[in-house]
Amino acid sequence: MVRRNSEQISRNMKQVKNKDSLIELILRKELWKRGMRYRKNVKNICGKPDIAFIGKRIAVFVDSEFWHGYNFEVNKENIHSNKIFWFNKIKRNIERDLEVTIQLRDSGWVVLRFWGNDIKRNLKGCADEIEKFYKERR
Repeated sequence: MVRRNSEQISRNMKQVKNKDSLIELILRKELWKRGMRYRKNVKNICGKPDIAFIGKRIAVFVDSEFWHGYNFEVNKENIHSNKIFWFNKIKRNIERDLEVTIQLRDSGWVVLRFWGNDIKRNLKGCADEIEKFYKERR
């Protein structure tokens, strides 16, 4: 394992995009190809969904495994530096994701969340799920 100093780690973390990530782009491209038109990163919708079908009230979130705490109880063992900071940050992200999901659902939205790896492994299946709700909510 390669050890990095705090400056290298900081530089790497600053490079992480909060929108237009590769997983978002491939999902959006697939939806566009299917004729589904959307808005991206809508600021006035709770949680700023990555993809939003405003008229149909469908919010889609593309969650990366690290930032959103995929299998966190197991994967937290992989964090080796500044553990308290990262544990608190990721736990708060998990809590916020749940709060946003509840608030949107209570407001009549369909909320769909996909892990990045699920999109990479099964793009068609993820797009099919979105399309199912898209067609249902005419």
